[in-house]
Amino acid sequence: MQRCHWCGEDPVYQHYHDTVWGRPEYDSLELFEKLCLDGQQAGLSWITILKKQANYEAAFFNFDPYQMAQMDEADVERLMQDTGIVRNRLKIQSLIRNAKAYVAFAEQGDFSHFLWSFVGGRSIVNQWQESSQIPTQTTESEAMSKALKKLGFNFVGPTICYAFMQACGLVMDHVTSCHCYQECKTLAERQS
Repeated sequence: MQRCHWCGEDPVYQHYHDTVWGRPEYDSLELFEKLCLDGQQAGLSWITILKKQANYEAAFFNFDPYQMAQMDEADVERLMQDTGIVRNRLKIQSLIRNAKAYVAFAEQGDFSHFLWSFVGGRSIVNQWQESSQIPTQTTESEAMSKALKKLGFNFVGPTICYAFMQACGLVMDHVTSCHCYQECKTLAERQS
């Protein structure tokens, strides 16, 4: 079975690749969680965060932004002792900051619609033959990054935004030889 090379041989990574990555996600709260988790991978590999995802969910109210937005410095201090997550003060604080930004935005708009607007409401379906052809950022991810930062989000640079876009199917970047390519392409083409 051929897969995109980045998932290697790790069964956790392969399962994520085969069942999550590149499939269009529209739920605002799911998108919020993924954006938060992608920010946690800055300077690390995604597999590190993926293996800690359940710990993050336990520590951050299953990524309920309304509960997360109520967290304070005492929570940050407590979480700095939590070996199940990445114990980086700035990254922990960023999750709380991002929750506050999400809550503020949700009062005026739909987060899913906002994120999908950067790709015109439809997945960008690429036809990469080789992983080396896939960019690490695009004009769309740069625009998303700038807009998210303006809303108060952080750890949302253009490269993180592009990784997020790939993961949530805003961009379909499975290589054409990958066994997931056709399924994800079909899912992307079903969008109205």
